[in-house]
Amino acid sequence: GKSVTTAIVDFPPLGFTPAHRHPGAVSAVVLEGTIRSQLQGGPPVDYAAGQTWFEPPRALHLFAENPDALHTARLVATFIADTNCGPLVLPPD
Repeated sequence: GKSVTTAIVDFPPLGFTPAHRHPGAVSAVVLEGTIRSQLQGGPPVDYAAGQTWFEPPRALHLFAENPDALHTARLVATFIADTNCGPLVLPPD
Protein backbone atom coordinates (compact mmCIF):
# COMPACT_ATOMS: atom_id res chain seq x y z
CA GLY A 1 0.00 0.00 0.00
CA LYS A 2 2.95 2.42 -0.28
CA SER A 3 4.36 4.30 -3.25
CA VAL A 4 7.79 5.84 -3.74
CA THR A 5 8.06 9.05 -5.75
CA THR A 6 11.19 11.05 -6.47
CA ALA A 7 11.36 14.65 -7.60
CA ILE A 8 14.16 17.04 -8.43
CA VAL A 9 13.50 20.47 -6.97
CA ASP A 10 15.35 23.50 -8.34
CA PHE A 11 15.69 26.62 -6.22
CA PRO A 12 16.65 29.72 -8.20
CA PRO A 13 18.83 32.28 -6.45
CA LEU A 14 17.00 33.33 -3.25
CA GLY A 15 14.14 30.94 -4.12
CA PHE A 16 12.10 29.37 -1.33
CA THR A 17 9.14 27.19 -0.44
CA PRO A 18 6.64 28.42 2.17
CA ALA A 19 5.37 26.31 5.07
CA HIS A 20 3.87 22.98 4.04
CA ARG A 21 3.48 19.31 4.99
CA HIS A 22 3.77 15.99 3.16
CA PRO A 23 1.39 13.04 3.67
CA GLY A 24 4.27 10.57 3.92
CA ALA A 25 7.93 10.49 4.89
CA VAL A 26 10.44 12.52 2.86
CA SER A 27 14.18 12.23 2.47
CA ALA A 28 15.99 15.10 0.72
CA VAL A 29 19.53 15.12 -0.68
CA VAL A 30 21.16 18.34 -1.85
CA LEU A 31 22.64 17.89 -5.31
CA GLU A 32 24.19 21.33 -5.73
CA GLY A 33 24.40 24.60 -3.86
CA THR A 34 23.10 25.13 -0.34
CA ILE A 35 19.57 24.65 0.97
CA ARG A 36 18.49 26.16 4.28
CA SER A 37 15.62 24.17 5.80
CA GLN A 38 13.65 24.26 9.03
CA LEU A 39 11.17 21.78 10.48
CA GLN A 40 8.85 22.82 13.31
CA GLY A 41 10.59 22.47 16.67
CA GLY A 42 14.10 22.62 15.22
CA PRO A 43 16.53 25.32 14.18
CA PRO A 44 17.14 26.32 10.56
CA VAL A 45 19.96 24.22 9.11
CA ASP A 46 22.14 24.82 6.04
CA TYR A 47 22.70 21.68 3.94
CA ALA A 48 25.45 21.57 1.31
CA ALA A 49 25.78 19.29 -1.70
CA GLY A 50 25.79 15.65 -0.58
CA GLN A 51 24.03 16.31 2.73
CA THR A 52 20.57 14.99 3.55
CA TRP A 53 17.64 15.43 5.91
CA PHE A 54 14.51 13.46 6.80
CA GLU A 55 10.95 14.66 7.36
CA PRO A 56 8.49 12.41 9.22
CA PRO A 57 4.98 12.09 7.76
CA ARG A 58 2.91 15.28 8.18
CA ALA A 59 5.75 17.17 9.90
CA LEU A 60 5.45 20.93 9.46
CA HIS A 61 8.23 22.05 7.13
CA LEU A 62 8.43 25.76 7.95
CA PHE A 63 10.52 26.61 4.88
CA ALA A 64 13.29 25.60 2.52
CA GLU A 65 15.31 28.24 0.72
CA ASN A 66 18.36 28.91 -1.38
CA PRO A 67 20.24 31.63 0.52
CA ASP A 68 22.59 32.28 -2.43
CA ALA A 69 21.78 35.40 -4.46
CA LEU A 70 23.74 34.24 -7.52
CA HIS A 71 23.62 30.45 -7.89
CA THR A 72 20.87 27.87 -8.27
CA ALA A 73 20.51 25.10 -5.68
CA ARG A 74 19.00 21.67 -6.41
CA LEU A 75 17.82 18.73 -4.35
CA VAL A 76 16.23 15.36 -4.94
CA ALA A 77 13.30 14.49 -2.67
CA THR A 78 12.11 10.92 -2.14
CA PHE A 79 8.54 10.58 -0.88
CA ILE A 80 7.20 7.36 0.69
CA ALA A 81 3.45 7.65 1.14
CA ASP A 82 0.29 5.61 0.98
CA THR A 83 -0.65 4.72 -2.58
CA ASN A 84 -3.29 7.11 -3.94
CA CYS A 85 -2.81 9.50 -0.99
CA GLY A 86 -3.45 12.55 -3.15
CA PRO A 87 -1.10 15.53 -3.44
CA LEU A 88 2.42 15.11 -2.07
CA VAL A 89 2.53 18.72 -0.87
CA LEU A 90 -0.15 19.81 1.61
CA PRO A 91 -1.01 23.18 3.18
CA PRO A 92 0.52 23.88 6.60
CA ASP A 93 -2.72 23.68 8.60
